[in-house]
Amino acid sequence: MAIDSPAPRRARRHVARRLAAEFVGTGMLVAVVVGSGIAAQRLSPHDAGLQLLENSIATALGLGVLIVTLAPVSGGHLNPVVSLVDWALGRRWGTGLPPSEVVFYIGAQIVGGVAGTVLASVMFDVSPALSETPRSTPGQLVGEFVATAGLVVVIFTLARTATLPVTATAVGAYIGAAYWFTSSTSFANPAVTIARMFTDTFAGISPGSIVPFILAQLGGAAAGMVFTLVLHRTPARVAGSDARPPTTIPEEHS
Repeated sequence: MAIDSPAPRRARRHVARRLAAEFVGTGMLVAVVVGSGIAAQRLSPHDAGLQLLENSIATALGLGVLIVTLAPVSGGHLNPVVSLVDWALGRRWGTGLPPSEVVFYIGAQIVGGVAGTVLASVMFDVSPALSETPRSTPGQLVGEFVATAGLVVVIFTLARTATLPVTATAVGAYIGAAYWFTSSTSFANPAVTIARMFTDTFAGISPGSIVPFILAQLGGAAAGMVFTLVLHRTPARVAGSDARPPTTIPEEHS
């Protein structure tokens, strides 16, 4: 049996660490979304507006914390459309995820998201069940397209021009705002969408709405990427700052 050299072993450890970060991060994001939705239903059972407010505040804060915590390891994508756009822009700019890692990132995000739904259900003593909440009206799909396009523009612009804490705060704030200004309440994330299918609570989405929702998200991601390229032709940061990849923060080496 051949013995691997230290370099390939280190590379595999780095990939495993990034995938673990994406798995745990996406799982915790879904746990925040679903768990705060269940808590909101119980705390404010007769006020849907207050439920949405409680759910959106928890999601915005939780997302910002997760990004700033995990970005130094994996880039803090936590979202298949972010990984896909990072890869696509990387082909043009020579940055971002390599093709060999995109599928693994997306797999880790989806599995982690489903695990997050299960975790939230266990914490709140709710039996996992398929959602019966439809979310596939034309208006909701347009809302999801807009939410995802805006998210892509925010992430890939601020990752070029701002510090990590500012980017994390802004992304969380955008999602919190998009809960309210979009008719879909801004899932903007295929992994989160799939995971929320497995909870028949405030945050759920019916299985029949999954495919239209994800198609709207992919279309929004493509539109957001095009607009990002219109705004920024090169990967260099503005105002004479140093260049860096759009989303992936260099991980530490050990």
